[in-house]
Amino acid sequence: MAESQTSTSAAWCAFYGIGIIGTLLLYGITQEGIMTVAYDGSLFQYSVFLVLCNRLAAVIFAVSMAAAKGESMTNAAPLWKYLVVSLSNVYASSCQYEALKYVSFAVQMLGKSFKMMPVMIWGIIIAGKAYSGRDWLVALAVTLGCTEFLMTGPTHSKVDAGNSFKGFMLLGCFLALDGLTSTFQEKLFKEHKTTKYNQMLYINLLSATVSLITLLATGQLAPAVAFGFEHPQFMLDSALLSGSAVASQFFIYSQIKEFGALVFAATMNVRQVVSILMSYLKYHNPVTHLQILGLALIFSALFFKSVVAMLEAPSKEEKKPILADAKAEEAAETSKDKEDAGKVV
Repeated sequence: MAESQTSTSAAWCAFYGIGIIGTLLLYGITQEGIMTVAYDGSLFQYSVFLVLCNRLAAVIFAVSMAAAKGESMTNAAPLWKYLVVSLSNVYASSCQYEALKYVSFAVQMLGKSFKMMPVMIWGIIIAGKAYSGRDWLVALAVTLGCTEFLMTGPTHSKVDAGNSFKGFMLLGCFLALDGLTSTFQEKLFKEHKTTKYNQMLYINLLSATVSLITLLATGQLAPAVAFGFEHPQFMLDSALLSGSAVASQFFIYSQIKEFGALVFAATMNVRQVVSILMSYLKYHNPVTHLQILGLALIFSALFFKSVVAMLEAPSKEEKKPILADAKAEEAAETSKDKEDAGKVV
């Protein structure tokens, strides 16, 4: 009986893991295609429109799931706090998309690892957090690996090979804003009780509002919509991008709820490796042997961190539900799990 339960648990863990890797792989490949491959000779230029589509899809998903579970749709935290997260998230996502015009997909993906230092610094400034020497060593190894990758081979995009500096500036903005998003989300979830679909609803609803206002203020909404009507393939790709982003949220929430944030962190490390490899295979981006060594250093450090954390963490704590269920909002929860569950793609 025990062996059967263990096998079933392992099967579900693998199912969620494959779901996360598969949906985010599709998301990454589609994202790169939209921003770097021309549609009938025309490149798509309106990255905030993609953010709007993704957030609207997430709102529909959150409303549907909250209604199905009978959860309250009243905001569980002050709207201005959700708005801070939404503002930083929208512009972080936009910078992430725009960077693909100037740097390769691998560089963009590595930026998500490179953000370890900014997140830790924001954590010290905003939340007064303290980090162990091992945390700083892992962050240093990742930073050195990223630096080696950037300095030992091509990093530019096929779209604009001569303007990598602009891409790095956009990635820098992404790192700062995304680090702020993660840190403020953690602080928000520590101070307020919220169900997973409630927080997903309000963050995405306000993010969609910010995106729409930005598009209207910059005059980009009409040309973005017109581009879609002129290029039906873009509409399909955009729908695929939004669908894969929303689907990934289901698998992410499910895996963290059942198996803990550390299993999820290890899954995301595998996802990064697979996504970068698939990008090279599909879009034939060049890479040098020294860059491969840099990638190996980065992911070795990340896997080491995940494995050590999984061995040291109390299994009972790590397998707690990450966000309060509608009928058990008084249950104790770990702030790290909340932060991971609250990620918005």
